[in-house]
Amino acid sequence: MSKIVRYELDLNNPPPLTEAQKAEIKALSERAGNKIDYSDIPPLDESFWAEAVRNPFYKPKKTSTSLRLDADVLAWFKSQGKGYQTRINNALRDVMLQSYEKQAMQQRKGK
Repeated sequence: MSKIVRYELDLNNPPPLTEAQKAEIKALSERAGNKIDYSDIPPLDESFWAEAVRNPFYKPKKTSTSLRLDADVLAWFKSQGKGYQTRINNALRDVMLQSYEKQAMQQRKGK
C-alpha cells in the first residue's frame, strides 16, 4: 500500500536553504557561462517558436475593473447571449496577440 504525502509550499515564506543548497547556488553563480554543458538541450530557434502554442492549462488571473464602452458595442456583445464579458475579453485578447505577433515580425525583420 502506498502512502500519498502532500506538501504545500508558501511561496511568500519559503523554507530556509540548507548549507548544501547555498554552496551549490554559490558554485553555479561563479561558473562561467561557457563552462555550462548544453549538449543535451536543443537550441530554441525560429522553427521551434513558429509552432509554439500557449500552455492549454494556463489560466490568466482575472481582474475586476470598470470599463466604459460605447452603448452599441456593449449591446452587440450582450445580444449574443450569456457570456458577453468573456467574449469581450476574448476579443481584446485577440487584438493583444495580434499586436505581439506584429512586434515579433518587426523584430525579426530588423535583425
